[in-house]
Amino acid sequence: MRLTVQPGGFEGGRARVPGDKSIAHRWLILAATADGRSELRRLPAALDVKATARALARILPPTIGSPLEGWASNPAPAGDGDRSTRNDPEPRAAAHAGSAAAVEIEGGGRGVLRPADGPLECGNSGTTMRLLCGLLASTSFATVLQGDASLSSRPMERVATPLRAMGARIQTERGHAPVTVRGGGLRGVDHHTEVPSAQVKSAVLLAGLAADGETRVTEDAATRDHTERALSSLGAPIRRERGTVSVRAFQHPGFEAEVPGDLSSAAFLVVAAAITGRPLVVEGLGLNPTRTRYLEVLERMGLRTRRETLDVELGEPVGLLEVEPCDGLSGTVVDASELPLVIDEVPVLAFAAAHATGVTRFEGAGDLRQKESDRLGGLAEAIRSLGGSAAVEGEDLWVAGEGLHGGTADARGDHRMAMAIAVASIAARSPTTIDGVDVADTSFPGFVPTFVSLGARFEV
Repeated sequence: MRLTVQPGGFEGGRARVPGDKSIAHRWLILAATADGRSELRRLPAALDVKATARALARILPPTIGSPLEGWASNPAPAGDGDRSTRNDPEPRAAAHAGSAAAVEIEGGGRGVLRPADGPLECGNSGTTMRLLCGLLASTSFATVLQGDASLSSRPMERVATPLRAMGARIQTERGHAPVTVRGGGLRGVDHHTEVPSAQVKSAVLLAGLAADGETRVTEDAATRDHTERALSSLGAPIRRERGTVSVRAFQHPGFEAEVPGDLSSAAFLVVAAAITGRPLVVEGLGLNPTRTRYLEVLERMGLRTRRETLDVELGEPVGLLEVEPCDGLSGTVVDASELPLVIDEVPVLAFAAAHATGVTRFEGAGDLRQKESDRLGGLAEAIRSLGGSAAVEGEDLWVAGEGLHGGTADARGDHRMAMAIAVASIAARSPTTIDGVDVADTSFPGFVPTFVSLGARFEV
């Protein structure tokens, strides 16, 4: 899909975003393997989350897996039929936030998992593949997990290595997908992550729920803790102290919960407000402190925000985020120790930096080369293609805040790149045309109509 962004028009206001993708993956796995009934509300209709639901349905008895398959088969929320760029009223914006009917699952515990009739298709979702490796590590059968070309280029030994140490037999293709998991009896391990990764940590913890003894994961930099929060809320023997989280064998019960709004998706709205100087309130938003670092980066650059927790869902704080009118942003430095905490938001932060004064540096960003695309080189190229100034030096990305002229950019099939370019183009000096914006549905279904509802002049 080709999108043309006309400068200006973004008015801010009140909005909601789809349910948190990272949380949804984990809660789906926990609901599918719970002992008892679970109900999940506001699951995001993101393609990655649907990949997890479909994969789970294929390793569960039909009576348990059918609701997951049914939900995953429903189409994502549709945008305006006429692709209008008018400013729709607030209720319409809420409808585009990826809301969905509740999914009820009658779980039978981990013991009901069964072999699939072929490889499990993970699509473009690294979270699906890595977390399912952890779940399947304790099964008594072999499972093949495969994905698209992009996923097949991403590293899988990071998750395979600790699971092998626990007793599972994991085979990769030269370190990449497809991945074959032959489960078995597991023993607890003490694993120190070489590269901070919430996906690897979660996979090891999921395996630890079925292992003999204690399983410990230590990180040099804290990563998102959705798995630990959910397990703790469900009564699991979880301990967390000074960068280490540990768990022992546990069968969790069923649960009911509503998925909070995705703080990473909200980043696109927040940056749009920051570079246009408009006020914004995002409601029903997950405010997990391991996910808010990008707000701290923007606050260093000059943005003022306010967060208010109003509720808690399965250990996750939920509330609202208020963005005050901004007089402009200034450059900053995101060093190598901070970068893992904003890894998903680097694309939109880099484009925000293109509209700031001064230079912004993202240090130690080499892991961006192994995302859905080479985001490190792709970001510099995209910023330059729109008249900005950016370059890669080793594993560092620097962006000079000279503003953007507009023009034509290619999203390279990367959902976060596509949305970051679209958002930055709102403040460009002339129109911008972007190829491949439909991939936004990977993580933010309803991206275009949500922005249109806030006044953005997006034309498809």
